[in-house]
Amino acid sequence: MVEQDKEQAVLDGDGVSRRGFVAGAAIASMAARGWLAEAATTAPAKILLVGTQTTAGSKGIYSYQWNAATGDMTAQELAAAVAMPTFLALSPDGLHVYCTDELEPGPGQVTSFRLDRAARKLTEINAVSSQGEAPCHAALDHTGRALFAANYTGGSAVSFRVASDGSLSKAVEDFKYTAHGPNPKRQSAGHAHRVTLSPDNRFLLVNDLGGDAIHIYRVDAGAAKLTLNDPPQWKATAGSGPRSLRFHPNGRWAYNVNELDQTAELLAWDARSGTLTSVQRVELNPNGPDASSTASESAIDRQGLFAYFAVRGVDILVTCLIDRLTGKMTVLERMHCGGKVPRHIALDPSQQWLLVANEVSGNIAVFRRDAKTGKLSETGKEFAISKPQCLLFA
Repeated sequence: MVEQDKEQAVLDGDGVSRRGFVAGAAIASMAARGWLAEAATTAPAKILLVGTQTTAGSKGIYSYQWNAATGDMTAQELAAAVAMPTFLALSPDGLHVYCTDELEPGPGQVTSFRLDRAARKLTEINAVSSQGEAPCHAALDHTGRALFAANYTGGSAVSFRVASDGSLSKAVEDFKYTAHGPNPKRQSAGHAHRVTLSPDNRFLLVNDLGGDAIHIYRVDAGAAKLTLNDPPQWKATAGSGPRSLRFHPNGRWAYNVNELDQTAELLAWDARSGTLTSVQRVELNPNGPDASSTASESAIDRQGLFAYFAVRGVDILVTCLIDRLTGKMTVLERMHCGGKVPRHIALDPSQQWLLVANEVSGNIAVFRRDAKTGKLSETGKEFAISKPQCLLFA
């Protein structure tokens, strides 16, 4: 995964029966509760945690005071020294933080921390092997009893039990992916890139960029056990490279970012069968697919009205309107990301600001967001930090 980013740096220099309606409403209600629970956890957040690559001077995970009134990040602190903390996840209770330590060669690690909010520091609890090279993403189930991670170079997804003190068990499940897509440079092997829990916590979805697929498992959260669903996967367009996935607040739609062909794809989610169906593909790059560009990340506002996407290479942000009835996207605007190689984006808890972690230019750019129109505006605010990878409000 780190090699992928080095490569990128070089390239840069969308009729229901009554029964179906009731079931869908129940699922949407569960999704809304989960969304609100997340909001309840993060609404008072005044801490921003930033994971980094440590190849150019960074020492690990940094913390900032976040001011939602002004959109300012202040008082940078080294929260924890970590070798290669490229992704961060917050426990549902807000007490613990987990990071993927994207090491290669050799197995990477997943590390658990206690979060001291007053000091904005992280105290390590334990670190366990990810059972594969370059773990690049982690997610907890909605109860906080299980954690899942994706090994990019290792081409696998793993699970861990989470103890009451936040510590991690050794790996419980380890699923390896061997299928590969037509792109010889980027898809010579399976590359797990994202692990996403379904809104009802019954399924785990694993984006496999190398295999052009999203693998789907049934989840036993208490035991951190996974069972392949039937059917076991959704197949993406050959060579598209499905990188990341984000569910809509209603729990019925998921938005997939295809890295290699720079598209955003609306997928209809059937929560009863655990299946995805492609509904719409939207080109994010204004000039169409470009071998020198790669799509990276998405964000959806809490009301589910707007989606935001980042594309590296052309270095843009794309704002889309989400149709309330169909979930289909309409591009509203494209604008520069405020730096080079936007690796990660995040909406702050107030939903007034969108932050962009620009890896190569080494800055976090802050954009003001209009909640009514969804449009972004430049603020001129940017904050220097070496190779930012992940933004987490806690």
